[in-house]
Amino acid sequence: MSYWTSILPFLIIIPIAVWTKQVLPGLVVGLLVASYIKEPSLIGGMETMTSYLTANLAQEPKIQVIGFLYIFTGIVNMIEKTGGIKGFIEIAADKVKTQKQAILLIWITLIGTFVSPSLRIVTIAPIMKAMRERLNLTKARVSFVIEASSLPVIALIPIATAFVGFMTSTIDISIKDIAPGEDPYLYFLKSIPYNFFAFVTIILAVVYSIVNHPKLALYGESVPTTNPVEKDGDKENRLDETVKGRPANLIIPLALALTLSIFLSWWDGYQQTKQFWQAFIAADATKAMFVAIIITLLLTFIQFMLQKWPLPKLLAYFFEGGNNLMSAFILFALVWGLSAATSDLGLSTFITFSMGWIPDVLIPPITFILGSLLAYFVGSTWGSWGLIMPIGLSLADVSGNSLPLMIGIVFASGTFGGLISPLSGTTITIAKIMDLDMMGYSKYKLKHTLIPFILTTVLYGVFTFLF
Repeated sequence: MSYWTSILPFLIIIPIAVWTKQVLPGLVVGLLVASYIKEPSLIGGMETMTSYLTANLAQEPKIQVIGFLYIFTGIVNMIEKTGGIKGFIEIAADKVKTQKQAILLIWITLIGTFVSPSLRIVTIAPIMKAMRERLNLTKARVSFVIEASSLPVIALIPIATAFVGFMTSTIDISIKDIAPGEDPYLYFLKSIPYNFFAFVTIILAVVYSIVNHPKLALYGESVPTTNPVEKDGDKENRLDETVKGRPANLIIPLALALTLSIFLSWWDGYQQTKQFWQAFIAADATKAMFVAIIITLLLTFIQFMLQKWPLPKLLAYFFEGGNNLMSAFILFALVWGLSAATSDLGLSTFITFSMGWIPDVLIPPITFILGSLLAYFVGSTWGSWGLIMPIGLSLADVSGNSLPLMIGIVFASGTFGGLISPLSGTTITIAKIMDLDMMGYSKYKLKHTLIPFILTTVLYGVFTFLF
């Protein structure tokens, strides 16, 4: 079998994703093509596709990732429905009196909302929208600071976020042929310093938080808005006015999830090594976080039931939140299946033979540029990470570049796409809440991140040349 066929699914996925503006259809077709290349018969191809999907889903670490995300999202929905987010907003609204305090609030709220960019946006954007006119804040500037303090920051946090499990799993399925037996979570930790785009963007966001009109971004302050008349979907972004605000309903569950995740990660590693810091490295973080979120769920149910919330209603809130991630779980299954299929087709070998002419020093910046373009057009951070990771690690193997460096580059490119793309869920959500024209706001963000994008590309080239 020719190894060039291993790249064929990706050549099909990308144009389909760009054309449909959805990553799922492309992944389905890509996995189907890979399966029929592997087993070119009418029934055999479908059986092979089914096998790739089910075999990966049946693996314990992947079940733990899905379980963690489902439970965590269900808890977040319970927190919102029982007044946790509303209570936090009420406290914040009473304290904020100036523009600087409002911008500072955006950063402070990372303490309670770092688990997910979507959670940050639906939590913070409504309160900032309510404060905007009173404090004479610019919509686009506030929206950009909210987003720039969300995805880039959360992509760097190694524990208790909705991203850690998926990021670790993308490394796991892509590293098996290159570094078999290695701990994917350890590689994730090592890759964090190499997500240069996230760090540069955070620095820009901090500057933009302090200075109203920095020289880096004098343009684009006027971004068109949508019709302020309420649309049918806007009610989804509103908090229930009949529910009493209870900040403890936000603080206690999130504090439990964080502290339990840290402690159980350490405890799992401590069973293998008695050295304190080494225990975190030796730990099975995915399993520890899964156990932590189950304990958090049980204690959260007890907390809310003590407040006289009916159990049937709490269960409905929990399953409502968890079921919202079903499309993401389908994405996981397809990405994991595609990675396994292209690995069987010899993706690493194909890249080894075909990419040898590119100077090793150019591999990292080229990977970042191409990965960012793909992530921008696909519009899905997780989808782009799943697509790019096997290619990025194969390139690292070919060129001799550091695996943590290339992993960091893949995460950086997905961070760029998720932050800037007009197809990104965060872009769509915040534009809707803040009454911004989505395409106008996307162009505004793109202009503001051109300097971080260029600087990141240069940094990868310089770093590879020097080290």
